Amino acid sequence: MAVVGANGSGKTSTVECVEGLRQPDSGSVQVFGQDLWAHRREVYRKIGIQLQETEYPAKIRVEELCRLYAGFYERPADWEGLLSQMNLEEKRRRTVSKLSGGEKQRLSVLLALMGRPRLLILDELTTGLDPEVRQNMWETFRAIRDNGVAILLVSHYPDEVEALADRMLYLEQGKQLFFGSQEEFRKWTAERIATENLPQDCSLEKLYLQIVPKTTGITMEGIL
Repeated sequence: MAVVGANGSGKTSTVECVEGLRQPDSGSVQVFGQDLWAHRREVYRKIGIQLQETEYPAKIRVEELCRLYAGFYERPADWEGLLSQMNLEEKRRRTVSKLSGGEKQRLSVLLALMGRPRLLILDELTTGLDPEVRQNMWETFRAIRDNGVAILLVSHYPDEVEALADRMLYLEQGKQLFFGSQEEFRKWTAERIATENLPQDCSLEKLYLQIVPKTTGITMEGIL
């Protein structure tokens, strides 16, 4: 499932409530049918989290970090196998600070998978990555999803949502305006913009841009 919306719509705040990093202002959060705050330890055994930004010790090597994380779990995943799947095998003895942006992202996903989670939470996974790396990451997550791991994705990229998500949650100003499948989102969007003549090949990105709140352009004063 993907959580989408403009900047400031509440995507990250919503997901942080699911992760247990933020308490909701009202209501409750249940993960796997359990109250997150009452059963925090048990729920955490079932989820893996890739945060928007993560800092690691500057001089630690990739394989050292993997061993460290493996020690946190009773039944850690095979991190050496994950290194190979994430195309990081050749980087295992490199310090984390020397990795490229895409390599660091793949490493953060590997660490999130270390506990064999049933739910993987990804917050703006491919922001700043080049198109080829993004496509490779998508293939990785399709394989993860097909192996039975549920994925909760926060993304600014409609093409990424279209490629990975079976359901969408659309937020504006912290409120849910839509939840459903991509096909249902297309119908809801058509109703919202009062048209029944959307092109058959209309991309999710074009639909999204029709409804997302418009931002004002940049203005510059005092220029001759």
